[in-house]
Amino acid sequence: MRYPDLEIDLLRAFVAVAETGSFTAAADVVHRSQSAVSQKVLRLEEILGRRVFDRTSRALALTPDGERLLVAARQMLEFNDRVLRAWREPPASGTLRLGVSEDFIPGQLPKLLARFGRLHPDVHIELMTGLSCTLLEAYDAARLDAVIAKRSGGQARGRVIWREPLVWLAAADYQLDFTRPARLVMLAPPCSYRESMIAALDSVRRDWIAACTASSLMGVQAAVAGGLGVTLLGRSFVQEGMQILRAPELWPALPMTEVTVLGEDRAPDLVEPLITFLSQSLAGHDALTIAA
Repeated sequence: MRYPDLEIDLLRAFVAVAETGSFTAAADVVHRSQSAVSQKVLRLEEILGRRVFDRTSRALALTPDGERLLVAARQMLEFNDRVLRAWREPPASGTLRLGVSEDFIPGQLPKLLARFGRLHPDVHIELMTGLSCTLLEAYDAARLDAVIAKRSGGQARGRVIWREPLVWLAAADYQLDFTRPARLVMLAPPCSYRESMIAALDSVRRDWIAACTASSLMGVQAAVAGGLGVTLLGRSFVQEGMQILRAPELWPALPMTEVTVLGEDRAPDLVEPLITFLSQSLAGHDALTIAA
C-alpha cells in the first residue's frame, strides 16, 4: 500500500507551532503568514487522519498523537537539513575552542551539543565551562575561539542568541520571614546576578544578609534547594524542589537576562554553523524539549 508523502514544509510548520506555542509566533519562525501556517497544519492533519493540536480560544496544546509526531518530525527535519547541508555547503571541520557559560540553558546544553556533533561530525570541540567573566577573560587572552556568555551591564559585546526572565528562587518548603532581613544565596563578586539582586532589594529598601556565598551556579542551586536562602537566577535554573517567588510587593520585578555569542570574526567557518544551529534550536525555547 502506498502512503502519501509527509512534506517537509508541513512538518516544519507543525514543529514551529509546537515549539513556539502559537500560530502567530510560528509564522515569524518559518517566514510565512499565520493563515499559511494554519493551512499547512490542517493539511498535515488531513494526511495523517489525526488531530495534532487541541485548540481553544485561550490555549493551544499538542494531542497525544501530536506529541508522538513531534519526535519523528524533528528527526526528519534534522535529516533533511543534514543532507542538504552536505550537498550545498562545504562541511565544517577543524577544532573549535568553545567557552560556554553556566548561565546557558543548563538542562538542555548537553542535548544541544550532541545534536550539533551529529550535524557537524568533523568539528572537534574543546569545551570550557564556567562563569561568564572567566570565559570572557580567556577569550580576550585568545585562549578561546568563541564564547557563549551572559551580557553584563551595559557591555554590548557579541550577538544575542538567548533571552529569559530573571526570577527569585527559593526552596519549595522555604519559610519566608519578612520581619527579618532577606537571607540571600549568591556568587562572589564580580557577578551580575549578585549586583542585580542587591540593586533590586535596595530599590525597595529591603534589608538582606548573605546567608551563603557559593563558587559556582551549581553551588547556588544546591544551597537554595537545601533551604539556605533566596537567590536570583534565570528561569531555566528552576529545578525540582524549588519555587519561584511571585509576590511583586515583596520581591521586586526583575529584567530579562541576555546570552550572547562572540567569535564570528575569529573562526567564521566554525562559529557560523554553531550560531546558525543555536538560533534555529532556541526559537520558541519556552515550549521546547530538545530531542537528543
